[in-house]
Amino acid sequence: MAKHQFGLVGKNISYSFSKAHFTKKFEDLNLLDYSYENIDFQDISELPNFLRNNPNLKGFNVTIPFKESIIPYLNKLSKEAAKIGAVNTIRFTKKGKLKGYNTDYYGFQKALKPLLLPHHKKALLLGTGGASKAVAHALNQMGIAASYVSRTSLENNIRYSQITATTFVEYQIIINCTPIGTSPNINECPEIPYHYLTSNHIAFDLIYNPPETLFLQKAKQQGAITKNGLEMLVFQAEKASKIWGI
Repeated sequence: MAKHQFGLVGKNISYSFSKAHFTKKFEDLNLLDYSYENIDFQDISELPNFLRNNPNLKGFNVTIPFKESIIPYLNKLSKEAAKIGAVNTIRFTKKGKLKGYNTDYYGFQKALKPLLLPHHKKALLLGTGGASKAVAHALNQMGIAASYVSRTSLENNIRYSQITATTFVEYQIIINCTPIGTSPNINECPEIPYHYLTSNHIAFDLIYNPPETLFLQKAKQQGAITKNGLEMLVFQAEKASKIWGI
């Protein structure tokens, strides 16, 4: 058993990129006593028992669906994680306390910036979970206004059924923050009127498996600039490494 253990906490995460990424990183750095494993929970309430049984755990990442529900189990939050209300990276302090960070917003900013043109002023976020909160924070820092799209009527939200041609004139960036379309469900996509997209739009999908989701395929057919979430993931993982001191 490795002396320095890291991992990814999530639900049904065998698909995840993180294990392969960090395993290769540790090999490249010749960190023979480091390991990274998938930590698959059905419920976040399993966390305290897992921590008690794994004293060599030095830090971990968090993914869907626990980015928000894990917060009550933490002792401290970084300033950004507190603002966002979602966590995806956790480290143990010198006193053994759990401190939560959010590196998703950083990864998203770095991935989106090269695509931006002067007319890209407003963004539609499909989904209202922890990932969309990080994206909204990132956009706010970049001076881009964002609105959420959801199935139900919530304050400041647009319902899927309310999206029209006028909506896509007002919003030039469409970001899929839902898990809809993730492998193996590759024939699914968010229900938006794709035919209103144009070459003035960016369609960004946080999903990276498959590399081109149905959401991205349909957007590309309308001439939109498209990008998946792989580069965002690499950037956020590198930020997580720094937080862990690797």
